[in-house]
Amino acid sequence: MKYVLVGLTCVLLVLAFIGGSSYYKGQQAEKFGFLAQKNAELFVRDHSPTLGSDDAKVFIVEFMDPACETCAAFEPFIKQTMAANPGKIKLVLRYAPFHDGADNFVKILEAARMQGKYWETLELMFKTQNIWASHHNYQPERLWDVLPRAGLDIERIKKDMHSPAIAKIIEQDMADVKTLNVQKTPGYFVNGRPLQQFGYKQLAQLIQSELDAQYPTKR
Repeated sequence: MKYVLVGLTCVLLVLAFIGGSSYYKGQQAEKFGFLAQKNAELFVRDHSPTLGSDDAKVFIVEFMDPACETCAAFEPFIKQTMAANPGKIKLVLRYAPFHDGADNFVKILEAARMQGKYWETLELMFKTQNIWASHHNYQPERLWDVLPRAGLDIERIKKDMHSPAIAKIIEQDMADVKTLNVQKTPGYFVNGRPLQQFGYKQLAQLIQSELDAQYPTKR
């Protein structure tokens, strides 16, 4: 009888633990939404640059390349969508420098982040692509001529861009690119859901579907 009671107690403790764990996970999922998913780290790493409210429930994860012309073309659309939905959307940038030499532009951008000039530098790089990266005709020497407009210490950039920490960021992002089967830039995921057909309309629909799900209209 004693052993039976001990056995029943153990079973009850295990069930209580499982129930408590499930409840906790449910609470976490409700609180953190997309980020509570087991594979969320594939989309959002600790090193990932982010823009938007920490309370946002819709995450746009963009695998990009500063030398990508389509990435530059979509930047205003993303910003307009975020502005139209204040506090509801968070943008997460990941790197996918597919073309030869493109990783150097990512290194420059990350070195600019060390100077607290990440977003200013990215915007400048996008706006001046026609000077230094038109049709994948990379001319980095021309980029050095325009970077001072972002208020950067260029000599420090040239040194910091070779940091092992930056190389590890690119390595991790490219590993996630492979796992998630990202094949071109920009590659978009919204709360973990991939953009199946590329285009402004399709991306807008994907974002809106997640906005509707995470922020249902009260009737």
